[in-house]
Amino acid sequence: MSGKNERSDARLNVARYKVDGTTPGSAEPDDEADTAGQPRMEARAQFVEIAIQQAIRRGDFDNLPGAGKPLSGLQQTYDPDWWIRKKIERENITGLGPPALTLRAENTALDARLDAAPSETAVRDLLDDFNRRIVEARRQLKGGPPVITPTRDIDSELERWRQRRAERYQEMLQARERADAALEAMSWRERRRARRRG
Repeated sequence: MSGKNERSDARLNVARYKVDGTTPGSAEPDDEADTAGQPRMEARAQFVEIAIQQAIRRGDFDNLPGAGKPLSGLQQTYDPDWWIRKKIERENITGLGPPALTLRAENTALDARLDAAPSETAVRDLLDDFNRRIVEARRQLKGGPPVITPTRDIDSELERWRQRRAERYQEMLQARERADAALEAMSWRERRRARRRG
């Protein structure tokens, strides 16, 4: 029976030590001292530090995106809507925001859109629509950033579109000639294998 009491006393002493940080022979902690939660906070800080060190040894922090690069946005002034701007840039969302910003972004990608147009009338329609929206944005009185995107001259843009189209056509012809010359240089078996591969 005495063994049972000793075990329960040991268990009780361990529980007291875990909760209060006191042992049976030590004096009671001073209630007025501001040490409430200190052992727990120290243990938590030690646990966090150990977890970080283990992650470093495992290499969890190696090759993170942005490693070795300066932090972006340190030189800029504080913007309360920074997270919206970052999300729009990261996910390439278009059509949101003030017209001045959306037209600037559209202006940078307009040549690619024009090159994808199949005919001169489609190019003319795209340019008419773009210029109309720029004029509308300049007339608005809602405020926001100023519209600095220039309108595009339709005739000069059509001429540039024709030149780019002719250059692409010439590049395609040259690539086809190079491929035909490479096929002619091959033996008939190599040509057959090349045609089978696609």
